[in-house]
Amino acid sequence: MNIRRYIVPGAVAAAVVAVLFYAFRPQPMLVDTAVVERGTLQVTVEEEARTRVIDRFVVSAPVAGYLQRITLRAGDAVQAGGALLVIEPMQSDVLDPRTRAAAEGRVAAARAALRAAEENADAARAGAEFAQAEFDRMSRLYEARQVSLEQADRARAEARRTAAGLRAAEHAVEVARYELEIARTALEYSAAEARGEAPERIVVRSPVDGRVLRVRRESEGVVARAEPLIEVGDPHALEVVAEVLSDDAVRVAPGARVLLERWGGARPLEGTVRTIEPSGFTKISALGVEEQRVLIIVDIVSPAEEWAQLGDAYRVEARFILWEGEDVLQIPASALFRSGGGGGVFVADGARARLRPVTVGRRSGLRAQVLDGLQEGERLIVHPDDALEDGSRISVR
Repeated sequence: MNIRRYIVPGAVAAAVVAVLFYAFRPQPMLVDTAVVERGTLQVTVEEEARTRVIDRFVVSAPVAGYLQRITLRAGDAVQAGGALLVIEPMQSDVLDPRTRAAAEGRVAAARAALRAAEENADAARAGAEFAQAEFDRMSRLYEARQVSLEQADRARAEARRTAAGLRAAEHAVEVARYELEIARTALEYSAAEARGEAPERIVVRSPVDGRVLRVRRESEGVVARAEPLIEVGDPHALEVVAEVLSDDAVRVAPGARVLLERWGGARPLEGTVRTIEPSGFTKISALGVEEQRVLIIVDIVSPAEEWAQLGDAYRVEARFILWEGEDVLQIPASALFRSGGGGGVFVADGARARLRPVTVGRRSGLRAQVLDGLQEGERLIVHPDDALEDGSRISVR
């Protein structure tokens, strides 16, 4: 009887102890995991950018006069030499000998500028021909395995750069020729007034084949000399301009590969860096912070039919590829933390978290290269909690 009297209370006490143990024992920590894997890794710099017509011509009034209403609209096609607008004569001070002498001086200056532009174009043409020949030679040497891929790529980039410089120089010749025509028109207007003749209406013509990009002055009325009236250019000859932080720009090299994304097409466009401007500028960010930025000019190298719908000043996102590797062992950057003066991760070992030191190489925004400490296929804890320790019990969500 005495033994039975102690059995029931003992059983109850044991049950209470068991309930308290299971109620207050440490619970496994819920964690998210990711797998160590191999794949392509890119180290990039991403910035918003915009497209820009490479050669834009702002057509201005060659003389003061009365502008007839401009009937052209943005998007209308124009041909070189075709009429853009008409300016009628009006009483002005062009009879003043000083004004006429100034007009003659502008003609002489424009003629000299044209000769200088032609000389620059000849020099650019020689440089482009030499760079193309050097690229052809490097291509043959690379096929024969006598030079490295880097040397061949450098020759290709130089050939593209000099070809772009030649195009710019040729367009500069066209601009100088157009400026000379404007100066001659102003002089003829002055000469007609000096002889007491009624000068004919001045027809301002397009300097190039292309389309109207913008009409700055549509209505008729009095215009001043050199007042911008209309912009023309070839909307299919586009470049991309990106404003990059100066500390990122120093890591970008001419000829670097660029992916142009989120422009509206089905897939990214390919581009190459043509120019990194040597001078930066200050810009206020959306948060009110002063930033030093640098303009980087990118040439679109994808076939033109893939981006035929792009126009001037369209928004794109430029991803500059600083480094790229294939079959790279990598992990999410969110799994990394500082440990013992280096990098560390938590490996999910069954129901336990195991601290593992790792050696990290290249980093992109969301991924990091692993040089030592992990094997492909291991599962890591991402976004580890501060309370997580080596050997802590875990439960994967």
